[in-house]
Amino acid sequence: MTDPSTRDPSAEGRELTRLCVNAVRILSMDAVQQANSGHPGTPMALAPLAYVLFTRHLKHDPADPNWPNRDRFVLSCGHASMLLYSVLYLAGYEISSDEIRNFRQWGSRTPGHPEHGLTPGIETTTGPLGQGFANAVGMAIAETKLATAFNHTGHYVLDHHTWFIASDGDLMEGISHEAASLAGHLGLGKLIGFWDDNSITIEGDRSLADSDDVAMRFEAYGWQVLRVDDGEDIDAIDDAIDAAKAELSKPSLIIVKTIIGYGAPNKQNTAEAHGSPLGAAEVVAARKALGWGFDEPFFVPVEALHEWGKCKDRGEKLQQAWIKTFHQYRKAFPADADTMIRRLGGKLPDAWEKALPDVSKDITPVATRAVSGRVLNAIAERVPELFGGSADLAPSNNTFIEDGGDFSAKHREGRNLHFGVREHAMGAICNGMALHGGIIPYAGTFLVFSDYMRPALRLAAMMEVGTIAIFTHDSIGLGEDGPTHQPIETLSALRAIPNFTVLRPADAAETVEAWRFAMKHRHGPCAIVLTRQKVPPLDRKHAALAADFAHGAYVLADAHGDPDIALIGTGSELQHCVAAQALLREDGIEARVVSCPSLEVFQRQSVDYQRSILPSKLPRIVVEAAHPQSWGRILGEEGVMVGLEHFGASAPAEKLFEEFGFTGANVAARARKLLGK
Repeated sequence: MTDPSTRDPSAEGRELTRLCVNAVRILSMDAVQQANSGHPGTPMALAPLAYVLFTRHLKHDPADPNWPNRDRFVLSCGHASMLLYSVLYLAGYEISSDEIRNFRQWGSRTPGHPEHGLTPGIETTTGPLGQGFANAVGMAIAETKLATAFNHTGHYVLDHHTWFIASDGDLMEGISHEAASLAGHLGLGKLIGFWDDNSITIEGDRSLADSDDVAMRFEAYGWQVLRVDDGEDIDAIDDAIDAAKAELSKPSLIIVKTIIGYGAPNKQNTAEAHGSPLGAAEVVAARKALGWGFDEPFFVPVEALHEWGKCKDRGEKLQQAWIKTFHQYRKAFPADADTMIRRLGGKLPDAWEKALPDVSKDITPVATRAVSGRVLNAIAERVPELFGGSADLAPSNNTFIEDGGDFSAKHREGRNLHFGVREHAMGAICNGMALHGGIIPYAGTFLVFSDYMRPALRLAAMMEVGTIAIFTHDSIGLGEDGPTHQPIETLSALRAIPNFTVLRPADAAETVEAWRFAMKHRHGPCAIVLTRQKVPPLDRKHAALAADFAHGAYVLADAHGDPDIALIGTGSELQHCVAAQALLREDGIEARVVSCPSLEVFQRQSVDYQRSILPSKLPRIVVEAAHPQSWGRILGEEGVMVGLEHFGASAPAEKLFEEFGFTGANVAARARKLLGK
């Protein structure tokens, strides 16, 4: 419950609170005005809520933004970034007044939307609406999962809340429906959100496009719904937060009725206050209306700075108390303490790679999705932080951890998270778990449905978080399901995302290496792209596959002497390059077969390495049952692509590959034509 001492009912106390709240409004509107760009209305509306939350309830330490047991706060409506920057500055985080003045400017740590890793105190990158909502769900899942793993009676070392603020737009986006439904189903009682109910969107009144009963919607999802009828009522906000914290079996949504642009007399409660500077005259008028007796832009009186600065004292006390708790915990449970530190630090267990299965002697064709499931289960035995699931496709994606149990409202120890048919929320929830720390999240679906989670994948890449996507049914090889389920352009689209790594293994051995790579690659998301159909094991004359794979491309089978041409393949199509090599050799043409499981990783290698695999003047053919767009740099002007620039068809996989030219004979024929023979 709120410390009663934080409430001062005196006139002097109320005036100080008003000064602290208005400091947020003034800084926000001044920064937007100086930048001549941004969103002043929502920060001005939410200033009282932010003040109450950060000074009375949020467990945080401005001197140590990465304290493991801190509460997580997510501003899902990232366009209101000046609200968060103002609060972080006032609370004592490492953000100077110059950064507030440089809002949205080159090189500043106060960009237009909050960016994780750039500004102290920013837990996740937000801006695309709804993403932060789902990130918060992921953070709450991670807290619950870790608390179950490490807390003991009387020793609660991981015990915090996750908070978010969502706008009308956040709740309109479909991802919020997906994430809210799952959060209610899982009973995430330490997840508390605020809906900024101001009834205004960029185009005008919310009623133009939306008439949802939000309260009924969330109650139907299994949330506790609370209301604050006046967003200026500090005590009502305080009481609602206390009530939300008291409910441990359900997530809570606090509906706060606010006035967008509060204090700007001519623009408050209008769409004009949403996404544009107020204008010089309105800024002056707002200062007068708010009773702000200081004309200098960005000026905050010492009384407000001192009061906000108490956040640092409070945070230091909270963390010191936690450190004492942790020392007691470590004495009582040293092994658990060491494991918790390891996991939160992002370090894998010693010798975890010994769990990887040896498939070098396997001679039976097998689908790479099946091998992936085998590898996942082997790793999971040694890496308890590996946690995730599928969008209702676990039997097809092979993403189920055997004997791991189901994570649910009643069974927090379960290893399998059933996301339901919610790809978009699944991706963003995994981002939230990764950002929280202590979890390596994975998520499975068909490759073609990665489009449903693309915004979350893009943000994972932007934040460089180590999520793992398991995308199966990776080509026309899924056969009879037809063109709706056969990805054509998807690989190129994923490869176009900066910091995103696509791994498309060609056989069982490469699938093992794909998992090894993904587990080690913690500075960005990886997608392991897998077949439905069986593929044969490929013959390798050397035993350095782990090192070769880690370079993104390597020589699988070399020419006898100098090569006349390079045949480059990925995934299930690499076998056709091997077949073509044998056919060409009969004609006296020597081909080098290159496996390229990751085009992005290969292109990160040194020029010398790239040329050692693909000499600059060596003619080349790429074979991949997908659109050729991502292969331009490899093909150059003279190269040839055996690919697809049209949708697939419904038929058995073998027939489709034959009809569309994915055979050794066709690859050999294309090589002869390229060489003029």
